[in-house]
Amino acid sequence: MSRFRVLFKSTAVRLSALYILLFAICAATLVFYVTAMSERLLTSQIREAVQQEVDQVQRAYDSGGMNLLLRTMERRARQPGANLYIIAGPSGDILAGNVASVQPGVMQEEGWTSLPFFYQRYAEGGQTKRHMAVANIEVLDNGLKILIGRDLGEPEAFRGLVRQALMIALAIMGLGAIIIWFGIGRNALKRIDRMSAASKKIMAGDLSQRLPVGGSGDEFDRLSASLNAMLGRIEKLNEGLRQVSDNIAHDLKTPLTRLRNKAADALDTPETDVRRAALEGIISESDQLIRTFNALLMISRVEAGSVAAEMSMVDLSAIVADSAELYEPVADEAGLALTSAIEQGVQVQGNRELIGQAIFNLIDNAIKYASSSDGGEIALRLKRRSDGICLQVADHGPGIPADKRDEVLKRFVRLDESRSKPGTGLGLSLVEAVMELHGGSLELSDTETDKSAGRGLTVTMVFPTK
Repeated sequence: MSRFRVLFKSTAVRLSALYILLFAICAATLVFYVTAMSERLLTSQIREAVQQEVDQVQRAYDSGGMNLLLRTMERRARQPGANLYIIAGPSGDILAGNVASVQPGVMQEEGWTSLPFFYQRYAEGGQTKRHMAVANIEVLDNGLKILIGRDLGEPEAFRGLVRQALMIALAIMGLGAIIIWFGIGRNALKRIDRMSAASKKIMAGDLSQRLPVGGSGDEFDRLSASLNAMLGRIEKLNEGLRQVSDNIAHDLKTPLTRLRNKAADALDTPETDVRRAALEGIISESDQLIRTFNALLMISRVEAGSVAAEMSMVDLSAIVADSAELYEPVADEAGLALTSAIEQGVQVQGNRELIGQAIFNLIDNAIKYASSSDGGEIALRLKRRSDGICLQVADHGPGIPADKRDEVLKRFVRLDESRSKPGTGLGLSLVEAVMELHGGSLELSDTETDKSAGRGLTVTMVFPTK
């Protein structure tokens, strides 16, 4: 019983019940309407047929008098399926006809009878049967009354047949609707139960769970797909939060320790020059910490989408050209050649500052890790591809092994375990967050170069065309 109570609390079942109720009302209205129209049509046809009989009998009386009237009515009364024919006196007594008796009071009317009436017709063996009819009563100039009517047996049978057929059809459709209703309700309830079970596991802390998707593409599937996308996003953010906590504890412990030690040395050292050098080191370490926290704050803002409202159409070609111009002296100082191949007039929907910061990070990484031997080169390319707008930064450095490329996109992850190179390990994480905000993707691949120059790394930012 509780199962049915839960079933009837389902929105799908309630809507189905409402639809069935509306359908039943419409179907019942249709039944009564069709029946009424059938009755009206039959009544109209009966009146028309009887009126034609009355007109013919009246013409016979006008042309041949009473004798022709009697012969005409007698001939018509003997035909198979004949109408009702009565000649009555002024008081309503039946003088002739094929009817034994009529309901009292009928012969006192004139014109069409107001309501159907009962009558008895002569039957075999002198027996009589009760029937219903409608009739038209005409009064002749000699005072006699002529009743010509139509038996309602066939019309009533037809009306009953129509009504019965409609009621049977209504019952069949109603039964089918109820079966479909329960089927839909049970199916919807099962799907909701599966979604509830998955939700309980998710609330228990298992964010890897996903709501079931049946593949039908209905409302439940669209809702599940949206919630699954949200869960994937939440899982990724939680994973990032855990990584940040671990990496902050690991990567910031060392600079903070150095910062404390330098401060302690500065206090213990009386010499001004040594103390000044220690203080400058403290400032440098502090600046590095500030940059780290600024990078973390920027990644958090980008991943939270708080800068999404600042999107506009920007000239990506101009941003890449400005970045190349800005970093060309830095590359020259590092013994590297910064070349660019920029397709003009490329525009994207995005945030100019974030895109610029992402390009700066990629060029800075390339300069940091590229090899200056053999005339090392950093290539900056912007072009349109079939799958979107492609911005590439390629170098000839040691590159990143294929099995490590997903790892380096995480925060604070650096392949240089000795930390001999400056940096925080947040550059590629910020670039990936920027591309996700812009609906694009980040691709890492080997640079197509000769073996003497090293494997190299090509980082590709793919922006959507729309």
